Amino acid sequence: MAETSARTLKLLSIFGSGATLTAEELASRVRVSLRTVRRDIDTLRDLGYDIEAVRGAGGGYRLGRATRLPPVVFDEDQAVAAAVALQTVPTILSGIRENATRALATLHQAMPARSRLHAEAFTVSSARNYWEFPAPPIDAEIVRTIGTAISRRHLVQVEYTGDGEPVTLTLEPHDLVVWAARWYLVAFDPAADRWRAMRLDRLAPGTPTHTPFGRRRIPHGDPVAFVMTTHDRGDVAAEWQCRGSVLIALPASIVARFAPGGSTVEHHTDDSCRLTLGAWSWAGLAGLLLTFDADITEIEPAELRYTLQSIRTRIDKGLGESPGN
Repeated sequence: MAETSARTLKLLSIFGSGATLTAEELASRVRVSLRTVRRDIDTLRDLGYDIEAVRGAGGGYRLGRATRLPPVVFDEDQAVAAAVALQTVPTILSGIRENATRALATLHQAMPARSRLHAEAFTVSSARNYWEFPAPPIDAEIVRTIGTAISRRHLVQVEYTGDGEPVTLTLEPHDLVVWAARWYLVAFDPAADRWRAMRLDRLAPGTPTHTPFGRRRIPHGDPVAFVMTTHDRGDVAAEWQCRGSVLIALPASIVARFAPGGSTVEHHTDDSCRLTLGAWSWAGLAGLLLTFDADITEIEPAELRYTLQSIRTRIDKGLGESPGN
């Protein structure tokens, strides 16, 4: 009986992925015969789970939409994933720490002993890494509001603070992207007839419109690629004790992809852009600029120019003392 129950729970966990699988695929995963798989499916149906039989090409079995999975259906890998996710989410969402802690405690209590041992083995503490230049956690309510509009494909009215005064926009929200601990909304702006990548923490959603829209094809076919290559995505230069800017001989789309968080990229020509960024020291700032391996001009301020000259002097001295020179 214990073996049958464990096998049935494993089968339910597989159905929880939302995939449609043939009896042969299910038998292979659970490592039993086709007859046993079909008997276990009947057992799940007797317990009230809506296991649908899908006919035709690509058919098989799947979990019905009306079914609610109990939180106890976790294998060891899923238990670890849930534990890590719930402990790290407060680093990117504010106002959610207490709920995440309570959710983790509830999961621990509901899990079978074996899964709970794996989940409780992972205690994660997050610390700021200065190379990541992370943004402060964003309000979870904003993510919830925008996420709902995306899933329902409803237009959303927002107040957006760009470089100047706040403006009111009506957008077609398509995707949310988290990159370098920053949240971005990928949306189409019908009034301007263009796509936008917008920092979510600079956006205040208004009353839901409940007005539907049709999904469009995102540039590059991928919201992540669109955000990473868009230079005017609403980023602002972070406050650092050392901050400077240069004109760099690379397209804005390339620099935007590899510039550290807390920097800004401005289009200059098709082959150049202005990069403004900060760091904990002038030498650290100079090092970040050198990683682009491109010509830089119009270097500001004077402290940054002096530091680059000093680095060049040290390198020249080191090369001059190298064997064979």
